[in-house]
Amino acid sequence: MMKEAYALVNNINICYEIHGDGDPVLLVHGFGAKKESWIAQTEPLSQHFKVIRFDNRGAGKSDRPDGPYTMEVFADDINGLLDILETKKTHIIGWSLGGMIVQNFILKYPEKVNKMVLINTNYGTPDESGAEVYKNMRLQGLKSIKEDPVKAFWQSIRTDYYIKFRKQMEADPSKKWYDLWSADDLIQESIIDPPTEKDVIVQAGAIATHHTFDRLHEIKNETLLITSSHDRITPQSVMEEMHERIPNSTLKLIDKAGHGSPRSRAPEINQMIIEFLKKK
Repeated sequence: MMKEAYALVNNINICYEIHGDGDPVLLVHGFGAKKESWIAQTEPLSQHFKVIRFDNRGAGKSDRPDGPYTMEVFADDINGLLDILETKKTHIIGWSLGGMIVQNFILKYPEKVNKMVLINTNYGTPDESGAEVYKNMRLQGLKSIKEDPVKAFWQSIRTDYYIKFRKQMEADPSKKWYDLWSADDLIQESIIDPPTEKDVIVQAGAIATHHTFDRLHEIKNETLLITSSHDRITPQSVMEEMHERIPNSTLKLIDKAGHGSPRSRAPEINQMIIEFLKKK
């Protein structure tokens, strides 16, 4: 495993790590999250690929400049990071907000992408209502984390995990799921480099600039869409629409799972990704 390193991209420092060897795979995290949110993917994928994970601007250990942030800014950051890493072409995986950023990146820099994987994401809303919902949910969460991080974590997972899985997590917070992560690990991680109120507001500002619905048909890259039956944040129906519009796409449904399916159903999702990326 490579230690954290920094790249100066578009006048800010982006923190990144590289794990493993092989074809590059770039992981793009979600809203109010950071590179460590890929705790259940990094190690399994790095056995097959060169996995690059990084903190978006306004997240983790990367710089957190004032806004406004837009999808184009996020896309340009990825482009700059790949240039510094001398990576001409990469597979790219985005989860939630990460999936929104990836759509904008592939539309602007299609030649930089090999295959694309979008997990529990959407194509945006015609107005800014979607961004407002994300923002308010996150700001509420921040307040709770300050007051009681452990309680805040258990409240936050209601939208992330299917009820049966959630109960198992609550029953034994130290249980290592698939030898990859435990609830205790996630609680610990939530306390380190958390987003500030400003970070949440500027990231939500970027979500307000995400409108790819009318351009999805332009994406020619092979695409894997992974949706979850009980995802209340990015519903299955939206990803079904995306599948209809992205010409070269495959849609996989994870049943009895919520927005956090990359963790709760890690072995299944990792296997899907590995098979999809390796298929010639």
